[in-house]
Amino acid sequence: MTVAEVLVQITNTLIATMQDVLPIAAILFGFQFAVIRKPLPNLVKVISGFVWVLVGLSLFLIGLEWALFPLGRLMAEQLTNPEFISGVEVVDGVIQTLTWTDYGWVYLFAFLIGFSTTIAEPSLIAVAIKANEVSAGSIKVLGLRVAVAFGVAIGISVGSYRIIVGDPIQYYIMIGYMVVVIQTFFAPKTIISLAYDSGGVTTSTVTVPLVAALGLGLAETVPGRSPLIDGFGLIAFASLFPIMSVMAYAQFSRWQISKLKKKKHKLNK
Repeated sequence: MTVAEVLVQITNTLIATMQDVLPIAAILFGFQFAVIRKPLPNLVKVISGFVWVLVGLSLFLIGLEWALFPLGRLMAEQLTNPEFISGVEVVDGVIQTLTWTDYGWVYLFAFLIGFSTTIAEPSLIAVAIKANEVSAGSIKVLGLRVAVAFGVAIGISVGSYRIIVGDPIQYYIMIGYMVVVIQTFFAPKTIISLAYDSGGVTTSTVTVPLVAALGLGLAETVPGRSPLIDGFGLIAFASLFPIMSVMAYAQFSRWQISKLKKKKHKLNK
């Protein structure tokens, strides 16, 4: 790719991003000046902030197209390559023996990529910090992030298994939300709303591109799978399983606290 082509792509992406952001700016400034009818404090800082948003979003979108999407798809292709999978028999270019157990590295990669991207997710960090502040420190920032990350990791692993075996996604989602509803009755009330929000914040800037690319890559390389039917759906798993993991984390923490209280009560006696 030449320098001229790079500049053209950056310019086109910047123009497209500006078209997406301008309606948001119009609504915000329109309400401020037409409805509230008050001058906007720090107008120069706000405008410069919008400029940085445009530049940042443009560079991020270019990074997705040049790096994250190709990388996720490449990893899926390499991990499902018959030459990489040991014990697979290939006769005249046709795979003879291949079952879901042959894709162990895919499940491990899905777990690790789900965990690592979620830990680095800016939106999750922001929610964890606010939850820690509101709860006066009872909800730990790192504890919440790890709980959510484990949920995403397990969800993407299960979602990868679904793509490989070709099961319908609706059964997984229905069973998953049945578990969530049951957990809701037993989880501490202080954590329920946060748990449901945790499922949403995981599907953001870092996690979604790699997860989507992984799903499409698997559906394109696993024999008998359709990218349109099987390639999508991993993000739904990444949203569902953190709800379960956060409530399970809260239930486990409450059980540990009650156990310690009982132990102290026995010692005092």
